[in-house]
Amino acid sequence: MNMENFITGYAGSESQMRRALGRVLGPAAAAAFFDRLLEVFFTDADAAYLSSLGVNSLRIPFSYRHFEDDDRPGEIKEAGFTLLDGVIDACARHGIFTILDLHAVPGGQNQHWHSDNPTQWAHFWSHRQFQDRVVALWERIADRYRGNAWVAGYNPVNEPADVHGDSLAPFYRRLEAAIRAVDPEHVLFLDGDRYSTQFDHLGDPLPNCVYTAHDYALPGFVDGGPYPGESRGEYVDRDRVEETFLARTSYMRETGTPIWVGEFGPVYTGDPDLDEQRYRLLEDQLEIYDRHGASWALWTYKDIGLQGLVYADPDSSYLKRIAPVLEKKARLGVDAWGSTDAGVRDVLDPIEQLVAREFPDFAPYPWGARRWIHGHVRHVLLAEAMVDDYARAFAGVGPEEARDLADAFSLPNMRTRSRLADLIGSLAPAGPA
Repeated sequence: MNMENFITGYAGSESQMRRALGRVLGPAAAAAFFDRLLEVFFTDADAAYLSSLGVNSLRIPFSYRHFEDDDRPGEIKEAGFTLLDGVIDACARHGIFTILDLHAVPGGQNQHWHSDNPTQWAHFWSHRQFQDRVVALWERIADRYRGNAWVAGYNPVNEPADVHGDSLAPFYRRLEAAIRAVDPEHVLFLDGDRYSTQFDHLGDPLPNCVYTAHDYALPGFVDGGPYPGESRGEYVDRDRVEETFLARTSYMRETGTPIWVGEFGPVYTGDPDLDEQRYRLLEDQLEIYDRHGASWALWTYKDIGLQGLVYADPDSSYLKRIAPVLEKKARLGVDAWGSTDAGVRDVLDPIEQLVAREFPDFAPYPWGARRWIHGHVRHVLLAEAMVDDYARAFAGVGPEEARDLADAFSLPNMRTRSRLADLIGSLAPAGPA
């Protein structure tokens, strides 16, 4: 219920991709594709498979767009609840608790594509009407699922990034009070600021709340170096991985609140030697979490081959159809999560040099000048230019074929990352906690 570009292969943001496919396919075929994708992406069979590995909880990411339209704010759509109910109920049948994760909010809660933000500006924090809409949506969600014992709790905002640092804590207090007025029992899972890595300005913990850190390690990124070894100019070994984890979770230990790592996991390259190092990194992280009593949710379950536990078959009609798009994304470094800048250094070098020369003190939020430049050039400018490349790959597709293409994401048609499945199965609890 929240399509990220590395998961399904498009360029840009989800809303851009949906509009482009609508232009190329027409309303009937576009609806057939998206409806079928949502129908097959997570089914009873998926819940049964995860249960067979011993998984006891699933974090469900979803976009606000399933629940309301921007031109009709506040008018909640039942269709969104129908989709969410389906996943919750499937998991419950197989003994899996669910955590409801609002992954994309109106206005964008952070600066990147996974919040369906095409601009690098997180307007959610400066526009009260966006915040009002999220509070109202969570009141409706809380009313829907209060008393549902298989819903472990609510993860109200994924990876917030409040540029000025003065809006997140007041918003959390307001949201917590609004939800508690409707549902006093469910746990709230509150992400830290700066993409769930910073907690120092949140104040005292709110009652019945878990504060969640995201713990991606540098050697696990697509441009990460060997493990152990140097990544992005920093030497990272097992000790450094633990130091980073301890820094990101110091608030939880200081306040005596539980530790839940809401996202982590490496990107796999297809190179056996490099991937072996990524599994070693993952094993080290899991051992560290276990030793420090941290629970966790791995990111992500399904995609087209970058990170998922299961992934689309490279011989599927869907991946064959978008193969030229994936090649171009990789060549131009468009995919923020799955490509490097190697093919566009001739563009980036002079811009980076210009900014360093003319604006030596420029350090934009959240990660500094270099990544800000890459965000604008690779992940906004070039990504937006490529949106129609993805859509044109579907030219001439009718409703029936569109549904068949979406079936690439049905579990029986996918491949399993066996090493990862074995690792999860060896460490996951034996059953529901």
